[in-house]
Amino acid sequence: MKSLPQTCEQCLEEYQVALEDLRSYIQRARKIGLNEFQARELIINFEVTHELALKVMTKYFEKQGKGPFSGSRDLTAEAFHADLIDDGKAWLDIVIDRIQYNPVYSIDTQDKFLHNIQHKYIHMLERFEDVMSEKLN
Repeated sequence: MKSLPQTCEQCLEEYQVALEDLRSYIQRARKIGLNEFQARELIINFEVTHELALKVMTKYFEKQGKGPFSGSRDLTAEAFHADLIDDGKAWLDIVIDRIQYNPVYSIDTQDKFLHNIQHKYIHMLERFEDVMSEKLN
């Protein structure tokens, strides 16, 4: 049985749940720190949340009759031009950090990535939630 495609609003709800989980991970990390396993969990949770943000953007643009986009960079640029996000460069930094963190590359970027998630990216994701909630209500 085929499932119905998700609406933009449903994608936003899924994103909000993931964002709340990410907030919990970050609060715990700030209180007690992270061991290696918890650090990987935090990064995975962040990546899921970011993917869901991209999915919300995609659904929003589909609703507007725009797209498809060739990748997360093009989608991010369009989101910036549509005022869904307020710092296009920082959102592109997320894409770059995620690529560099990939285990295929030998450089160790985990500490920088964790720092950015906890001190920079979480705030960007929260602002995106606010903007999308306002646009969809």
